[in-house]
Amino acid sequence: MTFTTSLKEEMSKTDFNIVEAEYELMSFLNCLGKFSKDELIITMENASVARRIYKEIKAIYKVSPSITIRMQKRFKVKQIYILTIKDNIDFIKESINLGNKKDIDFLVSNEEKIAFLAGAFLAVGNISNPSTSGYHLEFIFTKEKLAKQILNLLEYFKLNAKMIKRGYKTIVYIKASENISDLLKLFKATSSLFYFEDIRIYRDHKNMVNRLNNCEIANQEKTFKAGLSQLEDINYLKKEDLFDLLDDKTKIVASARIKYPEVSLQELADIITNEMDYKIGKSGINHHFIKIKTLVKRHKESRNKE
Repeated sequence: MTFTTSLKEEMSKTDFNIVEAEYELMSFLNCLGKFSKDELIITMENASVARRIYKEIKAIYKVSPSITIRMQKRFKVKQIYILTIKDNIDFIKESINLGNKKDIDFLVSNEEKIAFLAGAFLAVGNISNPSTSGYHLEFIFTKEKLAKQILNLLEYFKLNAKMIKRGYKTIVYIKASENISDLLKLFKATSSLFYFEDIRIYRDHKNMVNRLNNCEIANQEKTFKAGLSQLEDINYLKKEDLFDLLDDKTKIVASARIKYPEVSLQELADIITNEMDYKIGKSGINHHFIKIKTLVKRHKESRNKE
């Protein structure tokens, strides 16, 4: 079962009052309802959603849709649920008609707005499984007006949604994990929300650990390269019989670096302080290596002039 399927099943099992159901059904039928002169056909893939829509139609419009179950074998075998209504078609069509409704002004309360969003998600919504891919929730519409209304509703709840055109379809989507989480809260999908949050916390922690590890590895590489460069300068002085030009304290630091080529400046300072009776800090170590590098540079420049 996909995360989308389990979320829709949970949403379909929540209690609804007749007012909220009216706006949820209005949104759902505008997304998936296929009207002809004498019938309305609704095709769905989720059994729980089909049961909820059946109950809402019966409660609101006082008609009992006929139910047809078919097996679809294209790509993969799955059941398709088809609700057919042949009574009160004109009344239903007029009651859900969004053509005369301006923007989202017809949705007065937050409950009505959430119900309208929920109906659209049950009809044309998808959400990626956070454990197997990135965070992504989308609505796929064939009616651009409806897409703009859903976009406005998401923006009303400050959920930072975007809209794009893809062929003849209009996609409204959310990418930010915290905004997806907030939408699941609006839908009162507690189990799905807890699952999503658990995965989000785990992934955030894992990403933080990876960043820290990468930072540590980068620091180790930087320390190692610096140590090799300092060792090269020391070996150059020894090769050119210049080592004795260094003062005694710089010689102590140079000798320690030869012995411990891989440690950081702070670690080298601690070793010298503890083992060589010379109390020194990281900045002092760096100062001595600057002396060494300066001596090497001057000697190379003088040789180039000869």
